[in-house]
Amino acid sequence: MSDHGHDEPQTYGMLAEFDDTDKLVSAIQKARADGYTKMDAYTPYPVSPVIDALGFPKSEMGPIMFIGGLIGAACGFLMQYWTQAVDYPLNIAGRPLISWPAFIPVTFEMTILTASLSGLFGMIALCGLPLYHHPLFNSKTFERASVDRFFLCIEADDPKFDKTGTMAYMSSLGPISIEEVPV
Repeated sequence: MSDHGHDEPQTYGMLAEFDDTDKLVSAIQKARADGYTKMDAYTPYPVSPVIDALGFPKSEMGPIMFIGGLIGAACGFLMQYWTQAVDYPLNIAGRPLISWPAFIPVTFEMTILTASLSGLFGMIALCGLPLYHHPLFNSKTFERASVDRFFLCIEADDPKFDKTGTMAYMSSLGPISIEEVPV
């Protein structure tokens, strides 16, 4: 027994299982209307009404990839400028040292390369990866989230979360089952 009396495992949240997207969307909307803010939904395929009901903000990936692409384009162009006009200039038949039409293919390829790498590393950072284990994997029923079930998890960090109160509240939403998810 510990000095603080924390014998039982900490709770990650309450997980409710639904068999239909409409019930899940309705449960999310009701929970948000009743003041729950820290929740997430899990579905076997993308369901846009679920995303709208959760109120996800617009993705940050667009600006990350745009800035990465701009940096790549600038680096690709400046690399060619430096090599052709400063570091090793070649005067071939009196042509200009900075021939920007010739720089377009490399500049384009550098734009695509850095935008895609920015997208990859940006997504890894924004998703908090690598995450080797998630508490929801402790749930037996959660295995069906990738097959045919829809889940709503109200997290324990929610200011309104109370084990017994949240479990009673979630049972009023009409789920198939509810379970407490340990950390």
